[in-house]
Amino acid sequence: MFKKTALAALGLGLALSTSAYAQETIKVGLILPYSGPFADAANQLEAGVNLYVAKHGDTVAGKKIEFIRKDTGGPNPDVAKRLAQELVVRDGVDIIAGFALTPEALGAADVATEAKKMMVVMNAATSVVTEKSPYIVRTSVTIPQVNYVFGKWVAEKGGVKQAYTLVADYGPGLDAEKSFAKGFTEAGGTIVGADKTPVANPDFSAFVQRVADAKPEAVYIFIPGGAQPAAMGKALADRGLTPPNVKLFGQGELTHPEALESMGDTANGIITTFHYTLERDDPMNKEFVDGYHAANNGRSPDLFSIGGYDGMHLIYETLKKTNGDASGDALVEAAKGMAWQSPRGPMSIDPETRDVVQTVYIREVQKVGDKLQNVIIDQIADVKDPNHGAAQ
Repeated sequence: MFKKTALAALGLGLALSTSAYAQETIKVGLILPYSGPFADAANQLEAGVNLYVAKHGDTVAGKKIEFIRKDTGGPNPDVAKRLAQELVVRDGVDIIAGFALTPEALGAADVATEAKKMMVVMNAATSVVTEKSPYIVRTSVTIPQVNYVFGKWVAEKGGVKQAYTLVADYGPGLDAEKSFAKGFTEAGGTIVGADKTPVANPDFSAFVQRVADAKPEAVYIFIPGGAQPAAMGKALADRGLTPPNVKLFGQGELTHPEALESMGDTANGIITTFHYTLERDDPMNKEFVDGYHAANNGRSPDLFSIGGYDGMHLIYETLKKTNGDASGDALVEAAKGMAWQSPRGPMSIDPETRDVVQTVYIREVQKVGDKLQNVIIDQIADVKDPNHGAAQ
C-alpha cells in the first residue's frame, strides 16, 4: 500500500514539476514557406524575427520563448491548416505566427478561432485576413492600405490626370489595381487602359508594347519581387517608357535595391509607395539596418523582415501586459490599440480591426552620390486599410 501511495505521489510530483516547467515556456509556432518558390520570403521574415530576439533576449515576462518551425512549401492553405492543427494539438504552442502568404493565413484562421490562440500575421497583405478570425493580429501591411492613398496622391500631388495600369494577374495584383484606381479616380483621375501580366515567367514585351501604343501620361505597375522588376524595367526602357518620357508609379517591390542594381539609370525618377523604406533617415532604422546587415552577411532587410521584427515586438509587449498570460483572449485584448515606434516609423494596432495602422511613404528613385536609391518625397501618417467593413 505504501509503495503504491509513494509511486502515486511521485507521479503527481513529476506531473506538477512538468506542468510548472511548461508554464515557464511560451511556445511560438512559425508557419512559413521555408522551401519552394517563396523560400526567400520566409528566410527574410525569420531573419527579422531572429534579429528582434537577439536584441531583446529570449525571455519575456519571466517566460522563455521557444520556437517551433513548420514548412508549408507554399503557397498551400491546406498544409498551413494541418500544420497549425499539429502545432496546437501535438506541440502545445501558445501562439501561431508567420504567414508570408495570404492563402496560408486564410487556411489557418479557423484553427486560431477554434483553439483560441493569438495568430500574428507577419506579412499576408490581403484586407480580409483579419476578418477571418477574432484571434488574428497583423503587423505587416495591406495592399489597399498603401495603394488607395497612393492613387489619390498621384492625382492630387503628382499632377497626373490619366494613367494606364499594368499588374500581375493574381490576388495581390488585382487588389493593387483596384485600390490604386479607386483612389486615383476619386481624386479626379481617369484610367485610360488596364492590362494584366502572367505571374509565372512572364514575357513583358507584348504587354509593354500595348502600353506604348496607348501613349499614356503615366503608368502604374504592380509585379512581384525577385527577377521581375528588372525584366519589367528593361521592357519599359526598350520602348522609351521611362522618366521623363512617361511617369512611372508602382508599389515598392518595383524598386527594391536588387531591382535598382539591375535596372540602372532607367529607374531614375520612378515613384513608388511602401510602408517601409530601407533608407529612412532615423536612428532606430539605422540600428535595425546595421544589425540586419551584420547578422545576414550584408543583406538588407525588406518588407518581410520588418513584418517579422514588429511581429515579435507585438508578441513580447502583449506578454508583458498580461504578465506572461499566453491565453489567446488575454493576448489579443492586450494587442488592441497597442502603439509603438518601429524602424518603419510610428505604428499601432487598430482596436476595432486588429490590423496595422502606419505611415505610408511616397518614394522617388534618385541618384544619391553614385548610387540610385529610394528617397522619401512625401508621407501620409496614420493610414488604415480602407476596405475593412466593405464588401470583399
